[in-house]
Amino acid sequence: MGVPVEEVLELPVLKSAKVQTPLYERDVEWISVIETPVENFVRNNEFVLSTGVGCGEDITVLETYVEDVIRSDASILAFATGRHLFKIPDRIITLAEQHELVLVEIPWEVRFADILQGVLQLLNEEKQKAHRHVEGIRQELINCVLNGKGLQEITTILYQHTGLPNAISDHLKHIRANQHFDSSLIEALNGRRDVDVALIEDPFDLEHPLTHFIETYQIGEERCYQLTILSNYKKQGYLLFQPEEDEEVTVEMMTILEHTLTACALYFVKENAIEMTEIRLKDNFILDLAKREQRIDKQLLAKAGLLGYDLEKPYVCFVGEVLFHQPISRSEGNDGQLPPSSSLQSRNYYIQKEAAYAGHMVGRQVMTTFDEERVIIFLEADKEGSEEAANQFLDLVERRLFELLAGVTIQWGISCHKDGCQVFHKSCEEAQTALQMGGQQNEAGGRTFFKETRMNRLLMALSHKREIEEIVQDTLQPLIDYDQKRQAELLHTFMVYNKYNSNVSQTSRALNLHRQSLLHRLRNIEQLTGLSLLDADDLFLLELSVRLWLLKKVEKPAPH
Repeated sequence: MGVPVEEVLELPVLKSAKVQTPLYERDVEWISVIETPVENFVRNNEFVLSTGVGCGEDITVLETYVEDVIRSDASILAFATGRHLFKIPDRIITLAEQHELVLVEIPWEVRFADILQGVLQLLNEEKQKAHRHVEGIRQELINCVLNGKGLQEITTILYQHTGLPNAISDHLKHIRANQHFDSSLIEALNGRRDVDVALIEDPFDLEHPLTHFIETYQIGEERCYQLTILSNYKKQGYLLFQPEEDEEVTVEMMTILEHTLTACALYFVKENAIEMTEIRLKDNFILDLAKREQRIDKQLLAKAGLLGYDLEKPYVCFVGEVLFHQPISRSEGNDGQLPPSSSLQSRNYYIQKEAAYAGHMVGRQVMTTFDEERVIIFLEADKEGSEEAANQFLDLVERRLFELLAGVTIQWGISCHKDGCQVFHKSCEEAQTALQMGGQQNEAGGRTFFKETRMNRLLMALSHKREIEEIVQDTLQPLIDYDQKRQAELLHTFMVYNKYNSNVSQTSRALNLHRQSLLHRLRNIEQLTGLSLLDADDLFLLELSVRLWLLKKVEKPAPH
């Protein structure tokens, strides 16, 4: 950021100065008074003032001094003539011309302090002008986001003010906006093009804090740069840019890039807020639909339509109990580890995402919400409700979900309500009942349809009768006490024995027990209960008692 040489030399204080060389296209960024030796006290694009003291009488020493200034890449060298140096020798002028250094003679009467004041004031005005220009760009970028415009408009503003081809991607490196940026470089960065990509050191030698955050990529013979868009320390996306030459990038450009990053971060925050609001509205609507019986009238249908749902179709209801053993994900971008504080939110996000994907694959509408540790899904169905479609849908959800999340199992209760349309609350209650009753007999990850729970529902009704409760208590209490005191598994042994229709060989294999050990357990069951496992009535009484006891053990109100 500097002032052109000719503009500096037009200052009133330099009106009497004589320019001895052409006015080369150089800028002035600094001004100083330097006498011999120069060493490293002169910066590039500097206006150097000198009296020539110590070298005016010796042209060789003067030449060495000028060469030192040239090596420092100064823009102007001005000598105060009249005392130590009366005239700049032709040999020195030729040397300056050869290296495009503007050489100026200043009358001795002109004070250096006045020159310094004039040039510094000019540089400060230019700096203020540049600051106002960049501030205007910053405001333009922010207004772009606040006025509802998108990332493409942001890339356009950046290109208009810097000429830098640029592109913006999201955190998954999907390009969201492109302004003259080479798409083949994007393909290479994303690994979709067979070319060597190397991360190299930052080539920009600029005094700007943003330079430390630039990632520089060498892609074959080309080079491009990447900045990460962050918001609340969370990666939102990337800003890519590609100058024709590295020297083209200035401090002012870096400041504009910094403001562009801020605008991009603001855009992503706004986009995420809108998305989260929409998700929250949908979740609340579906949860209310599932938990509260209500009339499906025109007003409710219209509200559903605004959210993208059609309530006049029939739906299968799924209620899933999510068992999440470890907050670990194999998804891209987090190295397989989710912070414990975000595990619930992340888990719900993946479940919702995979439910939507599975619905798309089977060509049916899906509505998903969450009720504490349970997921509630409504899947568009045929009029009579389709078990085959329900299983196909869950197969798709679980196959992809278990690849994304480790340690997750889901127990499902499913209701294909016979009344068809507009029975959301009733279907959800049935699915919860199926989930509750199915959990006793299925292993983790099982599925229970409501119509499969008829026997358990009948038993549940019987289990509340006092006389039956007493019979169950009298029959099983000796086994319960024995199991607790001896850490035995007599009840479990009987359930497996009954499952295999009293087949000793199959039961011993299932329990991984020696045949004699199993027979010993069965004899203990008979002795403790006073029932014979060979008597059909006794076996029925024991089986009925166990099933009623299990139903009472797991019985609990459905969550609201």
